[in-house]
Amino acid sequence: MKLNYKRTFFVGLAFFSITAFWQMYDNIIPLILQNTFHLKESVIGAIMALDNVLAVFLLPIIGTLSDKVDTPLGKRTPFILGGTAAAVVLMMLLPLADSREMLWLFIAALGLTLIAMAMYRSPAVALMPDLTPKPLRSSANAVINLMGAVGGVYSLVLIRFLVGKEERPSYLGVFAGVAILMVASAVILLLTIREKKLAAQIAEEYPEEAEEAAAEETSAAPLAPEVRRSLGFILASIALWYAAYNAVTTAFSRYAVTVWGMEGGGFADCLMVATVAAILSYIPSGAIASRIGRKRTILLGVACMFVSYTSVLFYPTYHFSANIFFALIGIGWAAINVNSLPMVVEMSRGSEIGKYTGLYYTFSMSAQIITPILSGILLQYISYHTLFPYAMFFTACAFFTMSRVKHGDAKPAAKKTVLENFDVDD
Repeated sequence: MKLNYKRTFFVGLAFFSITAFWQMYDNIIPLILQNTFHLKESVIGAIMALDNVLAVFLLPIIGTLSDKVDTPLGKRTPFILGGTAAAVVLMMLLPLADSREMLWLFIAALGLTLIAMAMYRSPAVALMPDLTPKPLRSSANAVINLMGAVGGVYSLVLIRFLVGKEERPSYLGVFAGVAILMVASAVILLLTIREKKLAAQIAEEYPEEAEEAAAEETSAAPLAPEVRRSLGFILASIALWYAAYNAVTTAFSRYAVTVWGMEGGGFADCLMVATVAAILSYIPSGAIASRIGRKRTILLGVACMFVSYTSVLFYPTYHFSANIFFALIGIGWAAINVNSLPMVVEMSRGSEIGKYTGLYYTFSMSAQIITPILSGILLQYISYHTLFPYAMFFTACAFFTMSRVKHGDAKPAAKKTVLENFDVDD
């Protein structure tokens, strides 16, 4: 059983464009709110958290809805096409509102754009497990995450070369560049991924999974108590490690200035090291999981991040060697990200993948709403030295809850002959 990398690439185009959008959103929208509309930091923070708040409520609903529909294009494709089209039209109103300093139009267009993006995030992510056999989902998710990272780099390159140094530069080129990418990705996905045809083909190739999915779909029985318990533990783990990771990523620039005394944008080097290490680790993380299992790979990633947070804590000032531990953070995060979503959907019924994908994002987004506030209180009223102990605490809790997960792992496919044990999957 080998992963079809070409098909996985085309399936990942939707997530590729989604990540490109969010990279642009996170970098450009705060600048517009601050420099054009002169809003206070607290107001900007509230607006920037709006996407996470919407995601908590909308993603499970949309994911469940996509499980239930049946169209000539499939279950997920209509949401991807419709959501992309709406988002592209609405997002192009944002640079217009910026240039004309129309706050009401900017806020209205931003809110509607976020709703449009939420309309197809869960279906886009659920498309991969729909069209990938269970044992190969970690490897496929590694490809998807790698494509997402490339999408983020695409937006950063646009920002680097298309945003001028004026006090109020035009962001039209950046928005247009991302919009073109989103449209192109949706069109290529439509032309290359015939969702219903591929789903039927995979059902023929893997009849055991098809029979299991059919039995689950007709069954009205709830999840077994032990599976429900495992699901609860892994969802708690997702919230906990996101609470740790998001606290560090959102506050590290201020930590570097306040504690390490770094000047300018030097802190970005550490974050870049972590990002590059994660990109290089996505594919190996999927391969490792196929050998030792998803749970063990995740636990290794969580342990790696705990050691890294602990080590960075003992640097009173910045030293180049600290980048070693930031690289380990990236490696650990890749091991977690690649394998956690496949474990969640592994516990779902075949007809509820979209619903469980939405649950995954509900817990990850909830953590990203709460942790900046909670860690921010500690930073403001106690000390910036609380940042890494905060991350260590939640990472340790995540290790404990993850160790309690007993379901959702994938067993390697049995080899038909002795010689197949020497075959290397490509």
